[in-house]
Amino acid sequence: MTTGPATEPTSGTRGLVLLTLASGQFLMTLDSSVMNVSIAQVAEDVGTTVTGVQTAITLYTLVMATMMITGGKIGTMIGRRRAFAVGCVIYGAGSLTTSLAPSLGVLLLGWSVLEGLGAALIMPAIVALVAANFPPAGRPRAYGLVASAGAIAVAAGPLIGGAVTTLWTWRYVFAGEVVVVLAILALTRRIADSAPAARSRIDLVGVVLSALGLGVAVFGVLRSSEWGWVRAKPGAPAVAGISATLWLILVGLVVIRVFLWWQGRRTARGQEPLVDVTLLRNPQLVGGLVMFLFQFLLQAGLFFTIPLYLSVALGLSAFETGLRLLPLSVALLLAAVAVPRFWPEASPRRVVTIGLVALLAGIVSLVLALDVGTGPEIVSVPLLLAGIGVGALSSQLGAVTVSAVPDRLSGEVGGLQNTSTNLGASLGTALAGSVLVAALTASFLAGIEDHPAVPDELAATATVQLAAGIPFLSDAQLREGLVDAGLPPEQVDAVVEENTAARVDGLRTSLAVLSVLAAVAVLLTRLLPTRAVGARKPSG
Repeated sequence: MTTGPATEPTSGTRGLVLLTLASGQFLMTLDSSVMNVSIAQVAEDVGTTVTGVQTAITLYTLVMATMMITGGKIGTMIGRRRAFAVGCVIYGAGSLTTSLAPSLGVLLLGWSVLEGLGAALIMPAIVALVAANFPPAGRPRAYGLVASAGAIAVAAGPLIGGAVTTLWTWRYVFAGEVVVVLAILALTRRIADSAPAARSRIDLVGVVLSALGLGVAVFGVLRSSEWGWVRAKPGAPAVAGISATLWLILVGLVVIRVFLWWQGRRTARGQEPLVDVTLLRNPQLVGGLVMFLFQFLLQAGLFFTIPLYLSVALGLSAFETGLRLLPLSVALLLAAVAVPRFWPEASPRRVVTIGLVALLAGIVSLVLALDVGTGPEIVSVPLLLAGIGVGALSSQLGAVTVSAVPDRLSGEVGGLQNTSTNLGASLGTALAGSVLVAALTASFLAGIEDHPAVPDELAATATVQLAAGIPFLSDAQLREGLVDAGLPPEQVDAVVEENTAARVDGLRTSLAVLSVLAAVAVLLTRLLPTRAVGARKPSG
């Protein structure tokens, strides 16, 4: 029984369904990458500071991360297609509010809250709707294309945001999203959906516990660059000398453990849980979730470091930076389409392993190529390798997780899957950022201490004042600040020279950590099945 079209979707209808779902995934990911390159203009337009806009970005991430499990459950209760449509309406209302926002408060309401809540309904529903509209054999390709749409949005965001912000205003991006949402809503009637589960009361205690646990932990991760991971940075909040970051992560993990206990207790009593915790005993599902976390951790880390190199170290515009990221988008899309098409019976473990090795090779080649004086051309081959790797992962992981359970549980799997991806993305950005700043600071301070043109007094002052971390500045920004501070030309040149070298050291170290994590992910691919996904579906 379906609540969508009465007949089995034809190949043409499936194409429209895939376009609809991929467009939804693209929109969900586009906002952050657009906002990141438009921060200065957004801050000026709504009468706030860069910190205020960064708060909006952080809150958007938090709302999505905390509500994904609940969004997946709501989709199970009211129907995934209806949840998708309702989410689109909420998201569209948020985009319209954001495009008209006169102040930071309205921006927070529209972008951070409404769009975040809409995304929490849409993204789990997309996972379930792919399962409802595509046969098992066609799901790897469908999941690959939907996932690649999100990854392409990350790469295209700077291109779109840079062009629209430079030529007109950032508000047109969000106004354009409203138009896209209306088009998606017009196409949702063609999406088939299984009948919703029997109505039951949602577990409000579970909602609070999951949101609180995930929110506290993710917030701690997001603040790690400013507060420090273990040892608190100067001026950062701390308890017993330990950074608030670590305490928040620990508290979040404890609350999540209480949430899991509560879900098990409800299940034992015959009550409807927010999420069936027995799913986490499924090794194939857990393997897929772990790989999703690593994929988005590595992906987010790359999309944090490479744009910094291009836009800050080399001084490229947002538009030029976006153009340089296009090789990754193209390679990602080609790999996501080609793997299921030409190797439909391939082992998911083998494909993911090859993908991670390609991703690792891309990161390592970039570490080896980075040096003082290198140009933007050095990122092309590493991005091609990374795109092939991410595309290979995208072609398998969505089908791996959903094929591990009966279709009726695909909504809950969607909630877990998107929670895992949000956690991975948050960890990747935070880890890459904190390692980069720490390495940059250590290299810079050591450099000016040994530089003959830098007086001992200036080096000592810098060591004290910059102990909390040095911002990632371009040579022009740093030179301007030093001249304004009244430093003589020879000292300005020496400090700028050391900053240039330290930036490269910071980028290399951050990428080296990502390469280690990619190697760890390769070892963990043994958690994945060796049999082609969709070949056999659990009953029930």
